Parts: sequence; C-alpha cells; structure tokens
Amino acid sequence: MSLGPDDLAESARAPLLTGLSGDDLALLLGESRAVSYPEAAPLFTQGDPADRFFIVLAGRATLFLLTETGEKSVIELFDPICSFAEAAILSSGLFPLHCEVSAGSRLVHIPAALFLRRLEERPVLGLTLLSGLARWRGRLADEIAGLKSRSPAQRLAAFLLGLAPAGEADGRVRLPLSKTVLASRIGIAPESLSRALARLRAHGVEARGREVILADIPALRRFSGGEV
Repeated sequence: MSLGPDDLAESARAPLLTGLSGDDLALLLGESRAVSYPEAAPLFTQGDPADRFFIVLAGRATLFLLTETGEKSVIELFDPICSFAEAAILSSGLFPLHCEVSAGSRLVHIPAALFLRRLEERPVLGLTLLSGLARWRGRLADEIAGLKSRSPAQRLAAFLLGLAPAGEADGRVRLPLSKTVLASRIGIAPESLSRALARLRAHGVEARGREVILADIPALRRFSGGEV
C-alpha cells in the first residue's frame, strides 16, 4: 500500500531524511509503499538489481553473507527507524549482500529511479540528505568509540539495558536475537558471550534461554557505565 500520513511521519525520523520539510519528504517518497511482513521472509539476494532502498518502521532487517558451507554470517542488523541499502543504488546498482526481514516487520520500499530523479531536479535536497548522514555518522563514531572502551560484559549490559522497561528497578526481557547474532551485534566473540553473562550474575542478571531476568537495573547501569 502507498504511504499514509503515519508512515510518512515515521519515515521522517530516519537519519537520512531528518531535516527535510514535509513537502520535500513527500516529493522524494511520492511512489514509495509500506509493506508488512507477518512472517519472516527474504527481502533480496546478493546480486539482485538494487532498484529500491528501504526504511524499517517495525521489526528488523538482517544483512548477511552465505559461507561456503551455506551458513549465514550476519553483517548488519537494522531496527526502527532507519534506512538501508542506499549505497547500492548509488554505486554498483546491485545488492552486495543477502537480506531477510523478521516476522512482524514493516518496511517502506523507496523506488530508486524516482528518488534519484528528484535529487537531480532538486540538488539542494542532496545536500540536506548528506547533512543528515553526517550527523548520523558522528553518532555512530561515538557509539563505536564507547564500545571499544568497554569490556564484553559491559557491552552486553548496555544492550540489555536498552531492552529494559523504562523507569523500573527490575524486570524481565527477551533477547530478540540468537546468542550468536547478539555476540556479532555487540562486537564480541560468540564464546565470550557466556563468560559475559556469567560475569553479569554479580549485577543481578540471570539468563534462562532467551529470557533474561534483570534483578537490579540500577546496579547494571552503574556497571555498564564503568562504575564498580
């Protein structure tokens, strides 16, 4: 279906599009459509023509490579609200990786041809997009610097805190990723994840499969921030 007012407003939150006026946003996304995925599904395959890019409104998109043995090697995960695959439409014109979406996802599909044509007609819009991307890259650089200064256990603590209920001193969360993918997401080796979970027991964390009990969220927050 085409974009309704709510989908358009949510799309405006993507870092690529921040700073655009409502009219400019409507111009660039004029033929875009929102697609819901009640079940997990492939989105594109490596080598497919990059005739569109995407904004994740709900759920998750996963970029991955296939190894020689057919196993998935996760490259990147995209959560709401962000865009992805823009580089493919501006470079080779082919998707360089595989992508799948999780069950319950909702994505905006943005046709490349119209989007690029609008940018040619209105070059100032390209400068606005570059400005948004520059701010986003700055935030990513800060995040990466923060990750590199943290131990594996602190990185895991920060991830769990992102799932924790706001304003609560304790709670239960469910890991939205497999442990292998989670390790990749926070930049640690898979074998380090079990050790990190074990270390977090002293800070009120107990894992039961993909369910994690956070018995002392303030203590976990202090540990994540480097306080002993």
